[in-house]
Formats: sequence, structure tokens, C-alpha cells
Amino acid sequence: MCTTIRRLIVAIILLTGLLLYGNCGVVRAQDSGTTLTDTYRAQLQAQLDIINAAIAQQQKVLDTKQQEHTSLNRDIAILDAQIKQAQLSINARTLVIQQLTSSIEDKQNTIFGLNTQLNSELESLGAIMREKDQLDTTSLVVAVMSAESLSQFFGDLASFDQINVQMQSSFTKIQTTKQTTQQEKDDLEAQLEEETQLRQVQQLQASQITDQEDQKQQILTETKGQEKAYQALIAQNQKSAAQIRAALFQLTGSAAIPFGKALDYATLAAKETGIRPAFLLGIIAEESDLGQNVGTGSWTVDMNKTRDMPIFKAITASLGLNPDTMPVSKKPWYGYGGAMGPAQFIPSTWALYAGYVKPDWHYDSSKDRVGKLTGATPPNPWNPEDAFMAAAIYLTDSGADGKTSATEFKAAMCYLAGCGNTNNKSLQFYGQQVAALAQKYQCQIDILNNNTNGGNCN
Repeated sequence: MCTTIRRLIVAIILLTGLLLYGNCGVVRAQDSGTTLTDTYRAQLQAQLDIINAAIAQQQKVLDTKQQEHTSLNRDIAILDAQIKQAQLSINARTLVIQQLTSSIEDKQNTIFGLNTQLNSELESLGAIMREKDQLDTTSLVVAVMSAESLSQFFGDLASFDQINVQMQSSFTKIQTTKQTTQQEKDDLEAQLEEETQLRQVQQLQASQITDQEDQKQQILTETKGQEKAYQALIAQNQKSAAQIRAALFQLTGSAAIPFGKALDYATLAAKETGIRPAFLLGIIAEESDLGQNVGTGSWTVDMNKTRDMPIFKAITASLGLNPDTMPVSKKPWYGYGGAMGPAQFIPSTWALYAGYVKPDWHYDSSKDRVGKLTGATPPNPWNPEDAFMAAAIYLTDSGADGKTSATEFKAAMCYLAGCGNTNNKSLQFYGQQVAALAQKYQCQIDILNNNTNGGNCN
């Protein structure tokens, strides 16, 4: 028996050595691949740094030109900078997606290698355990009779148990590493999904910039590049206060309303929360521009079934609405849809501001921050007044009541992707677009309030 055990121990030692040697071989191969991957990533990062620097340069052009008086050269320069910035941002996102894809592939290769090693270790451990079980069922008398000496028997047994402990330790380490690597892979895939989503959004932004390119060409055609002709064109097209109030303000998830009514809602929200009306209008307008698939979805198909569907049922029930007929955003090929109304709140976020309480998501007016300010209890996410107020509360919680370009930019980024992404360069197009829209609406508000002699607010 002990001779068999000694042979088994030698075989296991040899097998363990082969496994370790094989793993070293894998590590060397991975090291070689990692070197290539690191070089590739460094190249991508270098390209990304160049593009980000170019984006920052275009932003400086925009900041400078927007401080100048309206002129043909100034407005053409602004359009050019916006177009270049959008194109550069799309290129930057492509590089970021490539970086994430490379990282995910690395994690997949690491997990495959760990799985292979883990299976080998498990096979070895199983062999040891089977022999140990056989030893445990052998009586001490028989084992001793088979051994050359009692001390040799117990020495072999101690060596056997030591290898068993080592194998168990190896198994634990591999399992822990596998779980960690899988989590990293899941995190990277989530980032890749987010980046792909935002790249699609930027493609839409590029379409908007194309419209600006058309506007630029129209200006140059009508003025033939002459400043005097451009100023005459501005004067001809300058909107009056009455025209501004009557112009439709497009909304997602509900019908368009006159700009004057939208401004009334924004002004009420500003009075209650301290937010700047023009900034709130910029947020709502940006959500409308980017939410072209809003209202085309179905809550039973497009909404997160565990996170949002139960709350959506509670919201519509409390409002006496049929959930099957209420417009929500359509689910894209990734993630979930289900955003509601002009401010594009998903049900689980709306619940935090409108007083829907766990575990059954019943409405509690004492928890309703929106209804306390609008008087609607419960508030309706498809109602523009309630939607504007909810957005204002959210943005103020994120610091928008500071009314500076920095605090408003941060609040806009929080609204899009969470406050942790404020400094994420690949997402900052949203804050920049909102700032441009807010400037446009501030110009129109100034005209309505007779705070300016007029200007080009388009």
C-alpha cells in the first residue's frame, strides 16, 4: 500500500511540475501577446490624445468667437468649429471602442487560460482525493502490515496530506482570480455598450451638424461672402418677441408647445429651484433632439422587467392611465428603453422624485418632491409642467443652481451619464451641446424681456 502511495506522490509531483511548467509556457505566451497589445493600446492612446487636443482647440475657438459681435466671419467660424468638433468626437469614440474591445479580448483569453488550469488542477485534486478515500477505508492494521516501517507509513501519509493542502490552495487562488477577471470583463463589456450607445448619439449629433453645414452654405450663397449683406439678412430674419413666443418648442413624449408656454414652465421651475430657465430649456431641447425614438416603444417589450416595469404599472395606475397606450422610448439593440415624457425619466428614477415608495411602489405624497412644487399629486411625467419641474429638481441636486458655466456643465453631464462621468472627455459633447442651446434660449429670453437690442438667436 505505501509503495503505491509513494508512487502516487511521485506521479503527482511530476504532474504538478508539468502543470506549473505548462502554466509558465502560457504566461510566456501571454507576456508576448501582452507586449503586442500594450503597443497597440499605446498607439490608440496616442491617437486619442491628439484628437482630444484638437477637440479642446475647437472648443477654444467656439468660446472665443461666441464672445465676439455677430458678423459673417464670426458665425461661419462657429459653424466650422462645431462641425470639426463633432467629427473629431466621433473619431475619438471609435478609438475608445477599439481600446475597450482589445481589453475585453485580453480578459477572455485570460479566463480561458485560467479555466484550462483550473480543470487540470481539479483533475489532479480528484485523483488525490480518490486515493485518499481508498486509504481512509483501509484498516490501520492492513496498512501497517504493507509498510516497510510504521514511521515510513506516516511519513508518506503526511506528504500526501501536504500535497492535498497545496492543491486546495491552488484551486482557491485560481477560482478567485477567475471571478475577478470575469467581473473585469463584465465591467468592460458594460463600458463598450455605453460607448457604442453614445457613438450612435454622436452620429445623430453629426446629422444635426450637417444641417448647420447646409445653413452655412445657404448664408454664403445669399450673402456672397459680404458682411453688409449678412447684416441685412440678419435684420430681415430677426424674430420679434411675438414670433419667439409663438414658435413651437419641440418635446419628446408629448405634443410640442409654444415657446412662451415652455418658458413659463421653465420660469416656474427656476423660481422654485434656483435653476436658470435658459439652461433648463437647453436640457429639455437636447433630450428632444437626441430622443428621436421616443414614444415608439412598448412598456411590455422595451422596459427593464425587474427594475422599471413594476414601477411603471404603479405610476400609470395612480394617474388612471392605460399603460399600453402611454408613449415610452423604444429599446435599442443594447440596454433598455422605457423613458417617459419630455424630461426622459425612466420609471425607477421618476419614483425617486415623484413619491413612489418600496416595496409595492405605492404613491406617498409626503415623499413627492415634484408634486409639492407643481400642485399635481401625483405628478405626471408626460405633463410638460411636471416634467420641467422634475428635471429642474434633478439638475439642482447636481449643482445647476450655481448658474455658472462650470456648475451647469457638471449638472448636464450628471443628467446624461451620472456625476462620476463629468470629466469623461468622450461624453462631454452633451454638456457642450446643452450650453450652446442655453445660449440660444438666453438670447431669445433677453429679447422677450427687452434686455437687448436684438441679435442673431438662431
